[in-house]
Amino acid sequence: MSEDGAAAAASEERPAKASTAFRTISEVAEELGVAQHVLRFWETKFPAVRPLKRGGGRRYYRPEDVELLRRIRKLLYEEGYTIKGAQKALRATRAGTRTARPSEPAAGPSGDLGLQLGGGARQRLLAIRAELEELRTRLRRALA
Repeated sequence: MSEDGAAAAASEERPAKASTAFRTISEVAEELGVAQHVLRFWETKFPAVRPLKRGGGRRYYRPEDVELLRRIRKLLYEEGYTIKGAQKALRATRAGTRTARPSEPAAGPSGDLGLQLGGGARQRLLAIRAELEELRTRLRRALA
């Protein structure tokens, strides 16, 4: 049996976790349909996401962390917010107000309005952007 087959068989045999149980980064990544490095990147951009870290740096996400990550994913991937826009929307939600999305797209760094992309293409580009931003952060740390 291949490793993939063994892993699939093992996951089918495991009972479902309780909704109050802590989850590992791999479980959360699979549940949300994002890569693990994206979750680690979001931790740097959204300080409210604070998983417990045990020996060896293993992350354990509380149910409220998973719910917050689910909201972040929806803002970024489904509603088309930028990281800064999602941060602002989450702050406004915590303050008890909901910000309305602007009817016009925000101007980019070059001043142009950019392209309006379909959901699938936009999601792929946002994932690539998040990965590139994480790589830039790693490079800056390595060069510092």
